[in-house]
Amino acid sequence: MTSENALRVVANDDAARNGGMTGKDDATGDVAALMLALGRRARCAARRIALAPDSQRNAALRAMAAALRDRAASILAANAQDLAEARANGQNAAFIDRLLLDAGRLDGVAEAVAGVADLADPLGKVLASWTQPNGLRFERVATPLGVIAVIFESRPNVTADAGALCLKSGNAAILRAGSDSFRTATEIAAALRQGLDAAGLPGDAIQLVPTRDRSAVGEILKGLDGTVDVVVPRGGKSLVARVQSDARVPVFAHLDGNCHVYVHTAADLAMAREIVLNAKLRRIGVCGAAETLLVDEACAATHLQPLVAALLDAGCAVRGDAATQALDARVTPATEADWATEYLDRIIAVKVVAGLDAAIDHVERYGSHHTDAIVTDDAAAAARFLAEVDSAIVLHNASTQFADGGEFGFGAEIGIATGRMHARGPVGVEQLCSFKYRVHGSGQIRP
Repeated sequence: MTSENALRVVANDDAARNGGMTGKDDATGDVAALMLALGRRARCAARRIALAPDSQRNAALRAMAAALRDRAASILAANAQDLAEARANGQNAAFIDRLLLDAGRLDGVAEAVAGVADLADPLGKVLASWTQPNGLRFERVATPLGVIAVIFESRPNVTADAGALCLKSGNAAILRAGSDSFRTATEIAAALRQGLDAAGLPGDAIQLVPTRDRSAVGEILKGLDGTVDVVVPRGGKSLVARVQSDARVPVFAHLDGNCHVYVHTAADLAMAREIVLNAKLRRIGVCGAAETLLVDEACAATHLQPLVAALLDAGCAVRGDAATQALDARVTPATEADWATEYLDRIIAVKVVAGLDAAIDHVERYGSHHTDAIVTDDAAAAARFLAEVDSAIVLHNASTQFADGGEFGFGAEIGIATGRMHARGPVGVEQLCSFKYRVHGSGQIRP
């Protein structure tokens, strides 16, 4: 490394320790060296966090929440800049909604961080115990994963959620925000580090990557010389695909949310209407938003038209099969691609299916194994749907928008993992833990 680059790395290290930036919009210098130094600091901080008592970690979380509220003006001002840039770049309404922070949303972010402090301490929890005939007593005990890198795009609240959950579970966090939310994430990260400092914990336990340079992502995926234990991507298909393809460390995959609501023949129409409207339109830009409505042909004569009309009247575009198009001139034809599309917009695909088997088959073929719901008063049909639909979250008579760690009682989440290894569904504090075995003896030796 040249002496000039070395000086730049030192300057950037100082900026990172202070929450992010040197006053310029992006860090400069040797990104690989910058990231390697960041990883090493995270590894050192991870050991201190893992050994910190729950009371100290909770004190830091509450101080973080207070700092988020104290720094609200600067956070919202940064968000206004990010929003202005996004609008100038022609981003759509759903994207703007994901990026937007206002006073109410920011207070909700702070409340969620404080709420993580109220969760039970996952560390040291005895997950299982047993005694062998030779008298050895075994315990499987929860431990931190170590250093968790979270790569996310436009949601600035992920900065706070990820930082808080990693801290509570005894891990250090490396957070890489998307360029669209970079200013907001930088201000939020500064508040989190302020909370760590107030509780006497190392600020390096939560580090925001202080550059928009995309090569920083590549460095993270290489593992930063063994300092990164797991990567969590939070974003669109292209981001997740890159992480899964290039990562040399384990990945908690958060794929797209092509979520379905299936209205079974035994569904109460009024309930179905409320669930469908909420699942699609409560917030269109979240991964738990419904993208496809399936209606059983046995109830299509009574249920399909009212459900489609309710969506259209609420300003949602409907792309339907032939049966759905015949109901209303406002319905446009659905293509094969529509069944597999995560719109994240005021658009929904609607299809009439020939019963429960056909609905399950459709979800299996086109879904993303994220979140899918059935509306029915038939307990047997519900049981089959919940058992046979292979998604991280399956619901009976409830909106898909409950795909959220806070709604599960997890306090917050880093994302919804759609893979099958280790973590699945909302990734909260328990999912951010591994385990080790403690074995207690009284002088036993193996014959």
